[in-house]
Amino acid sequence: MKNNIIEYCLKKQGATEDYPFGFTPVVIKVADKMFAIIFEEKGKDIRLNLKCDPVIAENLREQHESVRPGYHMNKKHWNSITIDGSLPEQDIFDMIDHSYDMVFKKLPKRLRESIAEMN
Repeated sequence: MKNNIIEYCLKKQGATEDYPFGFTPVVIKVADKMFAIIFEEKGKDIRLNLKCDPVIAENLREQHESVRPGYHMNKKHWNSITIDGSLPEQDIFDMIDHSYDMVFKKLPKRLRESIAEMN
């Protein structure tokens, strides 16, 4: 599943993979702004941190036990999703889309346009 998540994230326009903290976690960015962080510890479930609108973040936490406030992040704007099989893959991809869109929309217009021209 980890590889599916990374692969899906990297299909986003301008997305890059980075390892600013060592071999783990994997950080996925657009224009040097993080939109996904993937933690994997041996013998444990994968944890995925994603940016999220605060109202949507709260709703997701109420609906899904595997969605919690962001691990080591601003808990209002980030969720941590435990990848334990309880959420369908498409729901996880939808959350990734939302995170990417939130970060992308905050980029300066010129930068958004140059990223859009890349593809």
